[in-house]
Amino acid sequence: MSLDLLLAASPALDGRVATSFGQAPGCRVVRRCVDLADLLAVAAAGVGDVAVVTGDLRGLDRTALGDLAGAGLAVVGVHGPGDEEQERRLRQLGLTTVVAADASAEDAGTAAERAERPSPVVGRRPGHGGSESPAAGAPRSRIRPLAHLDGRDDPGDPDLDGPGDASAAGPEDEPGSAEDLPVPAAPAETTAGDDDAEASRALVAVWGPAGAPGRTTVAVNLAVELARTTGSALLVDADTYGASVAQSLSLLDEAPGLAAAARASEQGTLDLPALARLAPEAMPGLRVLTGLPKPERWPELRQPAVEHVLDLARQLARFVVVDCGFSLEDDEELSYDTRAPRRNATTLVALEAADEVVAVGSADPVGLQRLVRGLQELGEVPTVSPQPRVVVTKVRAAAVGSRPEHQVREALGRFAGIPDPWLVPDDRAVLDAAMLRGRALAEHAPGSAAAKALAALAADLAGEDGPATRRRSRRGLTRWARA
Repeated sequence: MSLDLLLAASPALDGRVATSFGQAPGCRVVRRCVDLADLLAVAAAGVGDVAVVTGDLRGLDRTALGDLAGAGLAVVGVHGPGDEEQERRLRQLGLTTVVAADASAEDAGTAAERAERPSPVVGRRPGHGGSESPAAGAPRSRIRPLAHLDGRDDPGDPDLDGPGDASAAGPEDEPGSAEDLPVPAAPAETTAGDDDAEASRALVAVWGPAGAPGRTTVAVNLAVELARTTGSALLVDADTYGASVAQSLSLLDEAPGLAAAARASEQGTLDLPALARLAPEAMPGLRVLTGLPKPERWPELRQPAVEHVLDLARQLARFVVVDCGFSLEDDEELSYDTRAPRRNATTLVALEAADEVVAVGSADPVGLQRLVRGLQELGEVPTVSPQPRVVVTKVRAAAVGSRPEHQVREALGRFAGIPDPWLVPDDRAVLDAAMLRGRALAEHAPGSAAAKALAALAADLAGEDGPATRRRSRRGLTRWARA
């Protein structure tokens, strides 16, 4: 049984590619596509088994390869004879089978037989069209079914995210060269002796419902504490609605960040040194990948590119802390169009890839209700993480009554099945002063109650032994932090 091939080559290589693969044993060229759009249209129609693309094909990027994989095609990359740069770009786009344009017919046939599918477009929930996420078969968050605080089930109406075109990249966002930048060593292959080191790496997604529960404050200070504890952390601002990590740490919001890394990934030019350059050290041991300077630029964060950035981020630091957006809506209408970007895909990809999820809510009646409902939505997101660590910020008697710690635990235990959340006291004066100076709590007031609470959470995530990570009593972390 022969393989049906779809060819899409640049004019410079079209003749050689057609000759090599047209004569390959066990292969049959069923379509020579004029450009990438033609190739994607034919693939979407269910034609062909293997797509053959050249590295200089106009418009070829990671999203296009993901769409080909979603259509069920394996992909072979072809580069010009002796063109090492083009070969490297194809491999960085995720292609595992790459041959030269002057390869023999036998080699071309072997490549077509061994071709694999690139990583498909991720972040789609089963049943919503497109390819399922690789994590779709992984255990979901083990959250018990929740009752709403008012006792009624009110899923609400999801807002539809409209498709958009990526904004033009400015000169300040170009990745540039990073040849001289020192980068932590990260072996491409893990041997048996490296299992412990690889197991200690973790991606922590910090999420919270709508409002201002303190997601960014928790994410920033967790990353700082993890950097101080382990010596290596990377903070990623993935909030597509209101990125604010740069302002929290007094970093220039015009600096290249996640958007530049995603564009470099799309074009196949992102590697570990380039990511290290885009995520400079804000303090010893802590790198920061800033977020979108303008919320309307969210279409630049394509799903496959964000997944690739997070995969590389794991190699750059021991702990990767991702500040996520609040919305978990997966637009069903846009899900059927594999080419349409979706605003919440960045958050969904981060949660699905996370080893640990930190869910943040605020200690007031509205904040707790949103947290309970948000945890129910979070339980529907496929993730490899166990039950999330629930953090309640701004714990104060003025908002929930006397004995605020007891009141918060009772509410979450009753309505969300969370008996022992992490509590962060409302240290408003200290937090305001730290924000005014653009500093983390560990820098501004390491002895404050809020700083101690978040440091204990970071120590628990890092698996550090000692009094900071001993199991909390029913009286809670707040009492320990003030001691």
